[in-house]
Amino acid sequence: MNQQEPASRPLQKMFNEVPRRYDLMNRLLTFRLDEHWRKKAARICLRDHPAHVVDLCTGTGDLACHLARNKEAATKVTALDFSEPMLEEARRKIARKKLSGVEVVSGDVSELPFQDQSIDAICIGFGFRNLTWKNHKRERYLSEIHRVLKQGGKFVIVETGQPENWIIRKFYHLYLYLFVNFIGARLSGNKKAYQYLATSAIHFYSPEEIKVLLKDTGFKIIIYNPLFLGAAALTIAYK
Repeated sequence: MNQQEPASRPLQKMFNEVPRRYDLMNRLLTFRLDEHWRKKAARICLRDHPAHVVDLCTGTGDLACHLARNKEAATKVTALDFSEPMLEEARRKIARKKLSGVEVVSGDVSELPFQDQSIDAICIGFGFRNLTWKNHKRERYLSEIHRVLKQGGKFVIVETGQPENWIIRKFYHLYLYLFVNFIGARLSGNKKAYQYLATSAIHFYSPEEIKVLLKDTGFKIIIYNPLFLGAAALTIAYK
Protein backbone atom coordinates (compact mmCIF):
# COMPACT_ATOMS: atom_id res chain seq x y z
CA MET A 1 0.00 0.00 0.00
CA ASN A 2 1.31 3.40 -0.90
CA GLN A 3 1.89 5.31 2.31
CA GLN A 4 0.84 8.86 1.51
CA GLU A 5 0.10 11.76 3.76
CA PRO A 6 -3.63 12.24 4.45
CA ALA A 7 -3.59 15.59 2.65
CA SER A 8 -2.75 13.82 -0.61
CA ARG A 9 -5.83 11.62 -0.22
CA PRO A 10 -8.66 14.11 0.26
CA LEU A 11 -11.39 11.49 -0.32
CA GLN A 12 -10.04 8.78 1.98
CA LYS A 13 -11.43 10.22 5.21
CA MET A 14 -14.84 10.66 3.60
CA PHE A 15 -14.98 7.06 2.39
CA ASN A 16 -13.77 5.78 5.74
CA GLU A 17 -16.87 7.34 7.31
CA VAL A 18 -19.62 6.06 4.97
CA PRO A 19 -19.53 2.21 4.90
CA ARG A 20 -22.37 1.71 7.41
CA ARG A 21 -25.07 3.04 5.04
CA TYR A 22 -23.13 2.98 1.79
CA ASP A 23 -24.96 0.04 0.18
CA LEU A 24 -28.38 1.25 1.31
CA MET A 25 -27.79 4.70 -0.17
CA ASN A 26 -26.51 3.26 -3.46
CA ARG A 27 -29.68 1.20 -3.86
CA LEU A 28 -31.94 4.08 -2.89
CA LEU A 29 -30.33 6.75 -5.07
CA THR A 30 -30.20 4.55 -8.19
CA PHE A 31 -33.57 2.81 -7.67
CA ARG A 32 -31.54 -0.43 -7.29
CA LEU A 33 -30.25 -0.13 -10.86
CA ASP A 34 -26.65 0.05 -9.63
CA GLU A 35 -26.66 -3.71 -8.99
CA HIS A 36 -27.93 -4.45 -12.49
CA TRP A 37 -25.18 -2.26 -13.97
CA ARG A 38 -22.47 -3.91 -11.87
CA LYS A 39 -23.71 -7.35 -12.92
CA LYS A 40 -23.48 -6.28 -16.57
CA ALA A 41 -19.92 -4.97 -16.04
CA ALA A 42 -18.92 -8.25 -14.37
CA ARG A 43 -20.19 -10.27 -17.33
CA ILE A 44 -18.14 -8.14 -19.72
CA CYS A 45 -15.02 -8.52 -17.57
CA LEU A 46 -15.40 -12.28 -17.47
CA ARG A 47 -15.69 -12.75 -21.22
CA ASP A 48 -12.75 -14.41 -22.94
CA HIS A 49 -11.90 -16.56 -19.88
CA PRO A 50 -9.59 -14.15 -17.97
CA ALA A 51 -7.01 -15.58 -15.59
CA HIS A 52 -6.95 -12.50 -13.34
CA VAL A 53 -9.53 -9.71 -12.93
CA VAL A 54 -9.06 -6.70 -10.63
CA ASP A 55 -11.91 -4.66 -9.13
CA LEU A 56 -10.45 -1.22 -8.39
CA CYS A 57 -11.96 1.03 -5.71
CA THR A 58 -14.01 -1.99 -4.67
CA GLY A 59 -15.63 -0.22 -1.72
CA THR A 60 -17.90 -2.68 0.03
CA GLY A 61 -17.24 -5.31 -2.64
CA ASP A 62 -20.47 -5.35 -4.65
CA LEU A 63 -18.79 -5.66 -8.04
CA ALA A 64 -16.24 -8.14 -6.69
CA CYS A 65 -19.13 -10.31 -5.48
CA HIS A 66 -20.69 -10.35 -8.95
CA LEU A 67 -17.32 -11.34 -10.40
CA ALA A 68 -16.86 -14.12 -7.84
CA ARG A 69 -20.36 -15.46 -8.35
CA ASN A 70 -20.05 -15.69 -12.15
CA LYS A 71 -16.37 -16.45 -12.75
CA GLU A 72 -14.81 -19.72 -13.84
CA ALA A 73 -13.12 -21.69 -11.07
CA ALA A 74 -9.62 -20.87 -12.30
CA THR A 75 -10.20 -17.10 -12.53
CA LYS A 76 -8.63 -15.04 -9.76
CA VAL A 77 -10.39 -11.88 -8.56
CA THR A 78 -8.57 -9.16 -6.64
CA ALA A 79 -10.65 -6.47 -4.90
CA LEU A 80 -8.57 -3.38 -4.08
CA ASP A 81 -9.34 -0.21 -2.13
CA PHE A 82 -7.53 2.31 0.08
CA SER A 83 -10.27 2.47 2.74
CA GLU A 84 -9.88 -0.13 5.48
CA PRO A 85 -13.46 0.31 6.80
CA MET A 86 -14.77 -0.30 3.28
CA LEU A 87 -12.57 -3.38 2.91
CA GLU A 88 -13.75 -4.78 6.22
CA GLU A 89 -17.33 -4.54 4.99
CA ALA A 90 -16.27 -6.19 1.70
CA ARG A 91 -14.67 -9.08 3.57
CA ARG A 92 -17.79 -9.58 5.69
CA LYS A 93 -19.99 -9.50 2.60
CA ILE A 94 -17.86 -12.02 0.69
CA ALA A 95 -17.81 -14.36 3.70
CA ARG A 96 -21.55 -13.98 4.28
CA LYS A 97 -22.27 -14.88 0.65
CA LYS A 98 -19.80 -17.81 0.88
CA LEU A 99 -17.91 -16.69 -2.22
CA SER A 100 -14.43 -17.96 -3.00
CA GLY A 101 -11.56 -16.98 -5.26
CA VAL A 102 -11.50 -13.33 -4.16
CA GLU A 103 -8.46 -11.68 -2.60
CA VAL A 104 -9.25 -8.41 -0.79
CA VAL A 105 -6.24 -6.09 -0.92
CA SER A 106 -5.47 -2.75 0.70
CA GLY A 107 -3.77 -0.57 -1.88
CA ASP A 108 -3.64 2.66 -3.84
CA VAL A 109 -4.36 3.02 -7.55
CA SER A 110 -1.35 5.33 -7.91
CA GLU A 111 0.92 2.38 -7.06
CA LEU A 112 -0.81 -0.84 -8.05
CA PRO A 113 0.78 -4.00 -6.58
CA PHE A 114 0.87 -5.86 -9.90
CA GLN A 115 3.54 -6.53 -12.52
CA ASP A 116 3.51 -4.85 -15.93
CA GLN A 117 0.99 -6.43 -18.32
CA SER A 118 -0.14 -9.03 -15.78
CA ILE A 119 -3.91 -8.39 -15.57
CA ASP A 120 -6.49 -9.54 -18.11
CA ALA A 121 -9.32 -7.20 -17.11
CA ILE A 122 -9.82 -4.30 -14.69
CA CYS A 123 -13.21 -3.01 -13.63
CA ILE A 124 -14.34 -0.11 -11.49
CA GLY A 125 -17.85 0.60 -10.22
CA PHE A 126 -18.57 4.27 -9.50
CA GLY A 127 -14.97 5.03 -8.58
CA PHE A 128 -13.66 6.37 -11.89
CA ARG A 129 -15.13 9.79 -11.18
CA ASN A 130 -13.24 9.93 -7.88
CA LEU A 131 -9.96 9.04 -9.60
CA THR A 132 -10.29 11.57 -12.41
CA TRP A 133 -12.57 14.54 -11.60
CA LYS A 134 -10.48 17.41 -10.20
CA ASN A 135 -7.90 14.89 -9.00
CA HIS A 136 -4.31 16.01 -9.36
CA LYS A 137 -3.18 12.38 -9.65
CA ARG A 138 -5.53 11.59 -12.54
CA GLU A 139 -2.77 10.88 -15.08
CA ARG A 140 -0.86 8.75 -12.57
CA TYR A 141 -3.92 6.62 -11.80
CA LEU A 142 -4.76 6.07 -15.45
CA SER A 143 -1.17 5.26 -16.41
CA GLU A 144 -1.00 2.65 -13.64
CA ILE A 145 -4.18 0.99 -14.88
CA HIS A 146 -2.78 0.96 -18.41
CA ARG A 147 0.60 -0.37 -17.20
CA VAL A 148 -0.72 -3.48 -15.46
CA LEU A 149 -3.18 -4.51 -18.20
CA LYS A 150 -2.05 -7.07 -20.75
CA GLN A 151 -2.05 -6.14 -24.43
CA GLY A 152 -5.65 -6.64 -25.54
CA GLY A 153 -6.83 -6.36 -21.94
CA LYS A 154 -9.91 -4.33 -21.07
CA PHE A 155 -10.81 -1.63 -18.59
CA VAL A 156 -14.53 -1.70 -17.76
CA ILE A 157 -16.03 1.39 -16.11
CA VAL A 158 -19.49 1.83 -14.59
CA GLU A 159 -19.99 5.46 -13.67
CA THR A 160 -22.40 8.35 -13.57
CA GLY A 161 -22.89 9.96 -16.97
CA GLN A 162 -23.98 13.12 -18.72
CA PRO A 163 -27.20 12.69 -20.74
CA GLU A 164 -26.76 14.06 -24.25
CA ASN A 165 -30.31 15.43 -24.42
CA TRP A 166 -30.16 18.81 -22.70
CA ILE A 167 -33.67 18.53 -21.22
CA ILE A 168 -32.94 15.13 -19.65
CA ARG A 169 -29.57 16.46 -18.49
CA LYS A 170 -31.22 19.43 -16.74
CA PHE A 171 -33.70 17.17 -14.93
CA TYR A 172 -30.92 14.77 -13.99
CA HIS A 173 -28.80 17.57 -12.55
CA LEU A 174 -31.83 18.84 -10.64
CA TYR A 175 -32.32 15.35 -9.20
CA LEU A 176 -28.67 15.24 -8.15
CA TYR A 177 -28.84 18.67 -6.56
CA LEU A 178 -32.13 18.25 -4.72
CA PHE A 179 -32.45 14.55 -3.97
CA VAL A 180 -28.88 13.24 -3.81
CA ASN A 181 -27.42 16.34 -2.19
CA PHE A 182 -30.05 17.12 0.42
CA ILE A 183 -32.02 13.91 0.95
CA GLY A 184 -28.93 11.72 0.66
CA ALA A 185 -27.09 13.82 3.20
CA ARG A 186 -29.96 13.66 5.68
CA LEU A 187 -30.58 9.93 5.36
CA SER A 188 -26.91 8.99 5.48
CA GLY A 189 -25.86 11.44 8.17
CA ASN A 190 -22.84 12.42 6.06
CA LYS A 191 -23.53 15.78 4.45
CA LYS A 192 -20.07 16.26 2.95
CA ALA A 193 -20.03 12.87 1.19
CA TYR A 194 -23.31 13.43 -0.65
CA GLN A 195 -22.56 17.05 -1.45
CA TYR A 196 -19.40 15.78 -3.11
CA LEU A 197 -21.32 13.04 -4.94
CA ALA A 198 -23.88 15.49 -6.32
CA THR A 199 -21.33 18.15 -7.29
CA SER A 200 -18.89 15.76 -8.96
CA ALA A 201 -21.67 13.97 -10.87
CA ILE A 202 -23.18 17.26 -12.09
CA HIS A 203 -19.83 18.49 -13.38
CA PHE A 204 -18.39 15.15 -14.52
CA TYR A 205 -16.99 14.67 -18.00
CA SER A 206 -19.05 14.25 -21.15
CA PRO A 207 -18.82 11.01 -23.15
CA GLU A 208 -16.40 12.61 -25.61
CA GLU A 209 -14.19 13.95 -22.82
CA ILE A 210 -13.97 10.47 -21.27
CA LYS A 211 -12.99 8.98 -24.63
CA VAL A 212 -10.26 11.60 -25.08
CA LEU A 213 -9.00 10.99 -21.54
CA LEU A 214 -8.68 7.26 -22.14
CA LYS A 215 -7.16 7.64 -25.61
CA ASP A 216 -4.56 10.05 -24.23
CA THR A 217 -3.63 7.34 -21.72
CA GLY A 218 -2.98 4.86 -24.51
CA PHE A 219 -6.23 2.91 -24.82
CA LYS A 220 -6.98 2.16 -28.47
CA ILE A 221 -10.63 1.10 -28.64
CA ILE A 222 -13.23 2.78 -26.46
CA ILE A 223 -16.92 1.83 -26.38
CA TYR A 224 -19.27 4.11 -24.44
CA ASN A 225 -22.72 2.73 -23.62
CA PRO A 226 -25.23 5.12 -21.98
CA LEU A 227 -27.45 3.64 -19.27
CA PHE A 228 -30.78 4.95 -17.97
CA LEU A 229 -31.08 7.76 -20.57
CA GLY A 230 -27.42 8.66 -20.05
CA ALA A 231 -27.57 9.22 -16.28
CA ALA A 232 -24.98 6.46 -16.02
CA ALA A 233 -22.69 4.79 -18.49
CA LEU A 234 -20.72 1.61 -19.07
CA THR A 235 -17.43 2.26 -20.83
CA ILE A 236 -15.10 -0.43 -22.17
CA ALA A 237 -11.54 0.58 -23.06
CA TYR A 238 -9.12 -1.89 -24.69
CA LYS A 239 -5.35 -1.71 -24.45
